[in-house]
Amino acid sequence: MTSQEDRTTAVSTDNDPQLKPLPGSDEQWRKILSPEQFAVLRLAGTERAFTGEFVDTELDGTYRCAACGNQLFESESKFHSGCGWPSFTEAINPEAVELLTDRAHGMIRIEVRCARCESHLGHVFEDGPRDRGGLRYCMNSIALDLDEK
Repeated sequence: MTSQEDRTTAVSTDNDPQLKPLPGSDEQWRKILSPEQFAVLRLAGTERAFTGEFVDTELDGTYRCAACGNQLFESESKFHSGCGWPSFTEAINPEAVELLTDRAHGMIRIEVRCARCESHLGHVFEDGPRDRGGLRYCMNSIALDLDEK
């Protein structure tokens, strides 16, 4: 696996001023994230359906990783899936996220993590709008910040 410095350089080449420093330990993450954010972002938890801030949001902007500020999704790719979590058809670019096999809870799913800080964001499913590629990136609101346009 690459070091955090290598990961930051490889993913963030545009000198984005909204990127946050990357903590080096769970103790440091706990200091900058709320307990709820830590449970989702760093421990791969899930917020309750229909409780997140961005489930029904239709504001224009860029969705960023709440942990590190990495740009993840554009509002144009957001859609109302009815699943209870914000849903997107695609990431802002393929390098913004990492996709990993998740075998937890007796299921096989594809986990989505931030490529910059490795924080858990949610899962991706193949039941999205067919006319927009067929994917549904099902994200936890608490894992996202919206940079409104």
